Amino acid sequence: MPRLRGGTAPGLPADRPADPRLVDQFGRAATDLRVSLTDRCNLRCAYCMPEEGLQWMADERVLTDDEVVRLVTLAVQRFGVDEVRFTGGEPLLRRGLEDIIAATSALRTAQGRAPETSLTTNGLGLARRADRLAAAGLTRLNVSLDTLRADRFRTITHRDRLDDVLDGARAAARAGLAPVKINTVLLRGINDDEAPDLLRWALREGYQLRFIEQMPLDPQGAWDRDSMVTADEILAHLEAEFDLHHDDPATRGSAPAETWHVTDGTHIGTVGIIASVTRPFCGDCDRTRLTADGQVRNCLFATSETDLRTMLRDGASDDEIADAWRAAMWGKRPGHGIDDPSFLHPTRPMSAIGG
Repeated sequence: MPRLRGGTAPGLPADRPADPRLVDQFGRAATDLRVSLTDRCNLRCAYCMPEEGLQWMADERVLTDDEVVRLVTLAVQRFGVDEVRFTGGEPLLRRGLEDIIAATSALRTAQGRAPETSLTTNGLGLARRADRLAAAGLTRLNVSLDTLRADRFRTITHRDRLDDVLDGARAAARAGLAPVKINTVLLRGINDDEAPDLLRWALREGYQLRFIEQMPLDPQGAWDRDSMVTADEILAHLEAEFDLHHDDPATRGSAPAETWHVTDGTHIGTVGIIASVTRPFCGDCDRTRLTADGQVRNCLFATSETDLRTMLRDGASDDEIADAWRAAMWGKRPGHGIDDPSFLHPTRPMSAIGG
C-alpha cells in the first residue's frame, strides 16, 4: 500500500468484510498496538545504530502527546486493541511519557477492561521513574540487556552504563511492574557464550529472560544470517546446563516467544526464545505498529507505510483515520519473507520503527 501524502483516507477494498477490527485478508486481527514515542536513544547498540548515532526526526515530525493519545484511543475503542506497548528509540526520553501512559490506562475496551499497557526500555533512568510509571498505570515492562559484563556492555552499547540498567530493572520489580522481562540479543563472538549466565542471573532475580534472534534492522545493512546466533544454538547452550521443559505450543497463542519452564536446582522460572528469523510466527501475528512520526506499519519488515499524521493535522475525522488504518492492515502480507531471495531490507532501522 502506498504511503498516503494527503488527508484523504483510501477506500476500503470492496471484498473486505464488514468488521470494525484491524483485520487482514488472511484472517488475522491486530489487537496488540506497538507505539514508538521517539527515534532517539541514549545507547548506541551496534545492531541498532552506528556509534555516532543517526539523524533524528525533526520535532515537528513527531506526534504530539495529544495526537498519540487520539490514535491510541481509536485503536482501543474502535478496533478492539487490548494491549498497548510503548517503544522507541528509548521511550524514557519522551517528556510526556507518564501522561500518555495515564491517558492510555484510563481507556476501556468494549468489554470494559483497561488495556494492558507496557513499555520496552534500555533501563537508563528507570530507577528514578519506575514508581511514577507504575502510578500512571503501566502494567509491566521489558528491559533490553545483552550482557552482565561491563566490558562487553561498553563494546555493544558504546556506553559505560551497565550498573544503571541493573538498578533500573530492580527498581521496576520493586515498583510492582511485574513480570520484568529481559530482552537479550546474542552476538556471535561478542556475548554468545553468556546465555547460561544470563539465565542463571534472571532466575535468581525473578525476571523472565527472552532471547531474541538478531533481525535485519540495522541501519548499516550489515546483518548476515550466517553470523546470526540461532534459536537452536541458544537452546543447545541452555540445555547443556539446565533442565528445560517446553511449554505446550497450543498455549502460546500470538505470543512471539516460545517458552520453557526451567530450574537451576534452586530457582524456578521461565525462559523464552523469539526466533523471528528461523522460526517465524507470522501466521499468528496480532500486531499493528505506529511510528513516532505517525506512520502505520502493518509489519515490522514492511516496505511501505500509511501516513496518519498528515490526516490528523489536515483535520480528518476519526472515521476517516479509522478507515485508513483498517485499509493499511488489510494489505498485510502473509509473512515477512526474510528467507525469500526477493526480501528487501526495511528502509528504516529499528530505532525509527519501534520494537
